[in-house]
Amino acid sequence: MAQAGGVPCPEAAPGQPCVFKLVLLGSSSVGKSSLALRYVKNDFKSLLPTVGCAFFTKEVGSGAASARLEIWDTAGQEKYHSICHLYFRGANAALLVYDITKKDSFLDAQRWLRDLEREAPPGEVVVMLVGNKTDLGGQREVTFQEGKEFAESHRLLFAEASAKLNHQVTEVFSAVVRELLRREERKSQAQTGDRGLALTGAPAGQARCCAH
Repeated sequence: MAQAGGVPCPEAAPGQPCVFKLVLLGSSSVGKSSLALRYVKNDFKSLLPTVGCAFFTKEVGSGAASARLEIWDTAGQEKYHSICHLYFRGANAALLVYDITKKDSFLDAQRWLRDLEREAPPGEVVVMLVGNKTDLGGQREVTFQEGKEFAESHRLLFAEASAKLNHQVTEVFSAVVRELLRREERKSQAQTGDRGLALTGAPAGQARCCAH
């Protein structure tokens, strides 16, 4: 499909959606699986802790573009921590999820961010910090401002949500998809610029410089 603005997705075959790998990271019981289930199937139920990793897919459209999200829901228990690194390698996007009623889970999300940045340079992966369980606002231990300030200081997207009440769940994933497609559009435009400069006979080094 064409990107917004008519630019094709460089990584997709003609007529096919862009495929993006998105990983859900965070400590146990913060609601990662519930967010994925609510988004993909519009369902909510009490879930046992994820063992290893769960997998969901969802195809979405954004204007003239379309995308297929491959959602990897990683286990939050400490015993699975080292295994989870295998799942988020090669990710295009990540949701760092914490429970607004548990300050420790907010600190764990920061540790997950450091782990992610060891696998990919900062800025390479689209990362959104998500404070889940706003339906339990009376038990809040992490303020909205705390989450927002941490996200801004690390150039992350940020939102609070409630998988139980289906509050802001679609908006969270949609914001990530929009950013992924925006980056693909920029990549496609850069590649088009490279080809255009090459046709004029400009040296390859100049073409790479001027494409960005």
